[in-house]
Amino acid sequence: MMMTLEVVAVKLPPYSFPMIRTPACRTPRTFRPFFVSASTAAAPPASLSLGHLTRPDFPILHQEVNGSRLVYLDNAATSQKPITVLKALQNYYEGYNSNVHRGIHYLSAKATEEYELARKKVAAFINASDSREIVFTRNATEAINLVAYSWGLQNIKPNDEILLTVAEHHSAIVPWQLVAQKTGAVLKFVELNEDGVPDVDKLNDMLSKKTKLVVVHHVSNVLGSVLPIEDVTHCAHDVGAKVLVDACQSVPHMVVDVQNLNADFLVASSHKMCGPTGIGFLYGKSDLLSSMPPFLGGGEMISDVFLDHSTYAEPPSRFEAGTPAIGEAIGLGAAIDYLSGIGMRRIHEYEIELAKYLYDSLCSVPNIRIYGPVSTDQVYRAALCSFNVENIHPTDLATLLDQQHGVAIRSGHHCAQPLHRHLGVGASARASLYFYNTREDVDAFIHALNDTVTFFNSFK
Repeated sequence: MMMTLEVVAVKLPPYSFPMIRTPACRTPRTFRPFFVSASTAAAPPASLSLGHLTRPDFPILHQEVNGSRLVYLDNAATSQKPITVLKALQNYYEGYNSNVHRGIHYLSAKATEEYELARKKVAAFINASDSREIVFTRNATEAINLVAYSWGLQNIKPNDEILLTVAEHHSAIVPWQLVAQKTGAVLKFVELNEDGVPDVDKLNDMLSKKTKLVVVHHVSNVLGSVLPIEDVTHCAHDVGAKVLVDACQSVPHMVVDVQNLNADFLVASSHKMCGPTGIGFLYGKSDLLSSMPPFLGGGEMISDVFLDHSTYAEPPSRFEAGTPAIGEAIGLGAAIDYLSGIGMRRIHEYEIELAKYLYDSLCSVPNIRIYGPVSTDQVYRAALCSFNVENIHPTDLATLLDQQHGVAIRSGHHCAQPLHRHLGVGASARASLYFYNTREDVDAFIHALNDTVTFFNSFK
């Protein structure tokens, strides 16, 4: 039976667990201003980790929460924003705020130029063949719904099959449930294998001529597992199926090349990659986008409007009805500049090391269960761990970590209720890292977690 703590109103004295000591060779926790950009003239000292080098760029990280230094480990939910992104938003609203595409004057021309430049930056970042393959949306959820309603309702027929995994985010499940209800299609789900990851071999076995679409994540937001998308697309295309990839947890953390992946559709969110909230994007192959009807009607997505009918613009304008999120798109472009200035390979390599350190450190906590694959030198886990500690509710853990130690993690089902049911639990705690995190952050988290577990166990 799990204990549930309803309210923690006072700051309790922590149990005196010793802080995990860093090896002697590790750099002390001292920071110097180092703003990463593509034009950085000199390489920083090799002794400082990427986390130490980039932390000064994120003002929000330098504060106390509930009397303790903030340790932000909720990056799978949203990332923090560097100064360059904040300034890009400020510059837009202070200097050239205007509506795009329909104005002759200087401000409108400037806003249009920067908005469309952001689209080109997204295309280059994921190696799309043309910026017209990038559609701006409110978020990845809207991008998936765009595909579901525009491509799905037009192409999926009764008894067609849509193949997903039990580990998908709700935003990748619910739209296709709605499509199946409207079209008579059948949803099929791939379960986990003995390693605790979606069974790709089983997925390939379930493909048939009835399969019209495969919907898969690239990186699981719960399991931390990474799927071989190239293999999935190859097998799906062999039976004539299209593939939609949820790349929300991969695009911010590694090199993603849509041409190598050969995905038909791919979605991601700005706010998980150092950009503003309120904007995401859909990548779609040109021929598919050109064949799809509009998702929403209104201004901007039209070619001509008559009283009895309308004709529609070419993609991507066809799918961007109304005034878009202009400042947010420009902020996303600034975030891409920032990430590119660091280098996605460098980010990925640093996070591989940090992910293993997090996993190995969590394994030292008594009575813990970590979901997903076991981290080894051969098995790469993303820089996140979802876990439960025996007989302690994950929300109770997260509450005390925040209130007693200033450590921010996520608790709940992480928009993956079917996966949690499959795992036999209602919820889990999740710590998720980004490149501005450090080993010291992990050490502080493990110390706080041990302290919190001991507190709850004292009531037994």
